[in-house]
Amino acid sequence: MGNVMTYSGLTTKVRAMQAKLLNGRDFENIANLRSVPEAIEYLKDKPAYVRYMEQIDVSLYHRGNIEKILYQSLFDDYTRIFRFAGMEQKKFLKLYWKRYEIDLINYCLRIVFNHYDMPFDIEYKKVFFDKYSQISIDKLITSRNVEELIDNLKDTEYYAPLQPIRESEGATLFDYDLALDLYYFSEMWRKSRQLLKGKEREMYIRDFGSRIDLLNIQWIYRAKKYYNMLPPDIYSLTIPIQYRLSVDEFKGLVEAPTVEEYEKRLEETYYADKYADISGKTLEATYKEYMRRLYVSDRRRNPYSIATVNTYLFLKEEEIYKLTTALECIRYGLSSRETLGYLGGVMQ
Repeated sequence: MGNVMTYSGLTTKVRAMQAKLLNGRDFENIANLRSVPEAIEYLKDKPAYVRYMEQIDVSLYHRGNIEKILYQSLFDDYTRIFRFAGMEQKKFLKLYWKRYEIDLINYCLRIVFNHYDMPFDIEYKKVFFDKYSQISIDKLITSRNVEELIDNLKDTEYYAPLQPIRESEGATLFDYDLALDLYYFSEMWRKSRQLLKGKEREMYIRDFGSRIDLLNIQWIYRAKKYYNMLPPDIYSLTIPIQYRLSVDEFKGLVEAPTVEEYEKRLEETYYADKYADISGKTLEATYKEYMRRLYVSDRRRNPYSIATVNTYLFLKEEEIYKLTTALECIRYGLSSRETLGYLGGVMQ
């Protein structure tokens, strides 16, 4: 699948979309703006966002509505890529869509768990989910409680991992989120390894395996530092897959008696230099920076492969996260320096 003939058209399309992504200077300029309307006007000059920003009435300049518009641009990009993809590439893209399904279910769980007196603000996603997803938004928006929400997922793959949680006594929102996350990572690891072949499979295993290791490192650290959790409880919230962490190294991190001992044992693993100062930079920023380097490296070395698609979607998702964060910082009157700090520095 990974060859010039298979990917020539798709790679050309993605490169054109890639050229429209914002750069570091754009984020520095946005961080220096003093109001959300100014930021919206700035984005109206950017080819990737002009038609979306022109849809927003000034009275709707709040985070939820802007975020909705930005995600619409992401789903439109996904549609363009899907249209240019071949049959094998479409299989991967359908698998990739699971992350958006998980996000939707998590959002709906929060609404019913917290008894929000607000409508499900997901109507804009319906056209995309009707086309690409096994999930029916029409069914989900009728859910009045958790029980009905799980029932409305009965015809999907997500019913099986969520049903046991519903049957357990005193299940929390965290329990449902954790069940979905563990299911997602296990399925993506298993199915992607089956779907991809050769060099593409090798790249995906490296990237997704590293992602799993880094997330486990974060979760174990937080469990010890902020929640004083015991090893049996920590094991229950980690992804049961190891890539560059050996089983003994993983066990050593989980069972380290103190945070100091955890950091010492981390220094003996492959990821030691990635977390050289685990308390200096946020864990999430370190994780995203490392993953970004992996994806960009894959795309550069193998431009005619699934890495082109994988990298673009990762960068687009990161761009939307940074934009919504920057707009929120501007809304609260933070300085440009503080805003860039929340963005993890300058992109590209």
